[in-house]
Amino acid sequence: MEFDLSAVETATLVFIGTLVFALVLVVFVAAAAFAALILVGVGRLAWLIVAGTLVGMVHGINDLWDRLVHHASTVELPGDFQGQPSPSTGTYPRVALRDS
Repeated sequence: MEFDLSAVETATLVFIGTLVFALVLVVFVAAAAFAALILVGVGRLAWLIVAGTLVGMVHGINDLWDRLVHHASTVELPGDFQGQPSPSTGTYPRVALRDS
């Protein structure tokens, strides 16, 4: 038995065409949504990597600075600075500042 498309009513063909068109639209929207989710996920991952790297760098710099300051506070200078006249202020001596 052969299927004769000319025997199908026009309304049935329009209905089937509408369903096919709707299916194409659903597939397109689903693919676009899936692509958007992937892009958002990749962007979020990239942001987390960049933010984590920057936070790690800041903590590393702070830790190194803290070590440097504590090391510098333990160093004893061989002698005191001698008072030297400052060219702009007159006779104020220069002072070596240290942490207590």
